[in-house]
Amino acid sequence: MKPKFDWFLLGMAAATVLAWAAPSPGAAGGWLHPALLTKAGIALIFFLHGLALSFDALKAGSLRWPLHLLVQTSTFLLFPLIGLGVLAVLGDRVAPNLKLGFFYLCALPSTVSSSVALTAAARGNVAGALFNATLSSLLGVFLTPLWIALLLKTGGHTQSLGPVILDLVRWLVLPLLVGQLCRPWLGVWAGRNKRLINVADRGTILLLVYTSFCDSFKAGIWSGHGPSLIWGVLAGALALFTLVMFIMWRAAIVLDFSREDQIAAMFCGSKKTLASGVPMAKLIFGAHPGIGLILLPIMIYHPLQLVICGVLAQRWAKRD
Repeated sequence: MKPKFDWFLLGMAAATVLAWAAPSPGAAGGWLHPALLTKAGIALIFFLHGLALSFDALKAGSLRWPLHLLVQTSTFLLFPLIGLGVLAVLGDRVAPNLKLGFFYLCALPSTVSSSVALTAAARGNVAGALFNATLSSLLGVFLTPLWIALLLKTGGHTQSLGPVILDLVRWLVLPLLVGQLCRPWLGVWAGRNKRLINVADRGTILLLVYTSFCDSFKAGIWSGHGPSLIWGVLAGALALFTLVMFIMWRAAIVLDFSREDQIAAMFCGSKKTLASGVPMAKLIFGAHPGIGLILLPIMIYHPLQLVICGVLAQRWAKRD
C-alpha cells in the first residue's frame, strides 16, 4: 500500500521554521496577540472535538472495564512513573526544559482520532478505543497538570494548581460540552464535513505550534543545541514507545483479552496526544520562554507513534 502524504507533519516543520525566521509576530506582545489567539484557538479545537464525538458510540464502548482500567493505568500511571525514572537517570546531563518536556509527554492523555482510526484499520475494538480515548482526554484535564505540579514541587518550584485547572476547564472542557450540546443541530453537518473540521482542527494546532516556538527563538533558548538534540530526543521517544507497547502487549495477554481488545489496549495505551498537548502546554506553562523545548518530545513522539502503529495496523488487519 502506498503511504499517504500527511500535510500536518510537514506543517509542523514549516511552523517551526517560520517561528525561527520571523518570531516577533507570534511572541509575547506581537501583533498576532498570541495570548488572545491561543485561547480562542484552544476553544475552537475542543468545540470541534465535542461536535464530532458520538455519544452512542461512547456508550457502546463503556462496558469493557478491564480494557479501560488497563489503558488509563498505562496513560496516567505507567507513563509518568517511567518518566520519573528516566529523569532520575538523566540527572543534570540534559537541559531542564527538555527534561520537563519529556515528563510532560509522559503525563499527557492518549490521542482520540488516530487511536480510533488505527484500531478500526487493524480490526480491533473500535467502540472500546473511542471510549478510552475520550475518557483519557477528560481525565487529562486534571491529571496532567497534577503530575506537572508534583514534578515541579519535588524540584523546588511551586505552581498554583487551581488557576491552571480552572483555565483548562474554561477553555477545554466547556467548549467540548458546548460542542456536544450542539450535536442535535450541527451533528449531521459535522458528519458530512469531517474533512473541513479536520483541516480547521489541525490548522489551529499549527498556529499554536508557531506561537509556542516564537517565544523560545526570541529568547535564544535554542542557542547551543545542534542536531544531536533531535537525535537524542528521537532515540528516547522510540525507547519509551517500544517499552510501553511491550508492557501493554504482555498485560493484555495476562488479562486474557480478546484479539480485538488487545489491539485497542496497545494503540490507546501507548499513544500520546499532540492535538491536546500543544493547547494544554500553552495553558499550563503560559509564556514560558522554554516552551519550544518542552514541546519538542511530543512533536517527535507524535509522528513516530503514527508511523509504527500504521505499519502494525496494516499487518494485523490481514489476520484470519
